[in-house]
Amino acid sequence: MKHTYRIKQNYEFRRLYRRGNSVATPYLVVYALKTRRNINRIGLTVTPKLGGAVVRNRIKRLLREAYRLNEDKICTSYDFIFVARSRMIGAKCQKVEKELMRAMKQLGLLIKQDGGEKA
Repeated sequence: MKHTYRIKQNYEFRRLYRRGNSVATPYLVVYALKTRRNINRIGLTVTPKLGGAVVRNRIKRLLREAYRLNEDKICTSYDFIFVARSRMIGAKCQKVEKELMRAMKQLGLLIKQDGGEKA
């Protein structure tokens, strides 16, 4: 994650939940909020209802990897929160990546491939 930092503070999570735009897919919910920074920041939420620590950590690794692989296709200057849903349990990396990109497309945050800003 070369241009991405983590959101760790509770007040930042609450601000994104309150003010951010959101999109839900069967695998995850994505909250996004435009910022003044020239970087993206991500926060991950995986509830204990989804399983033990091993399961939750695997889900977080999958989400971070899916974001990392597509980081250059996503607009900068945004804060994101990824909230895992129950279908994430046992999901394959390709499916998580596909769902993340689908959510980003619905939010309108994908960069055009021909050099433009937003798709």
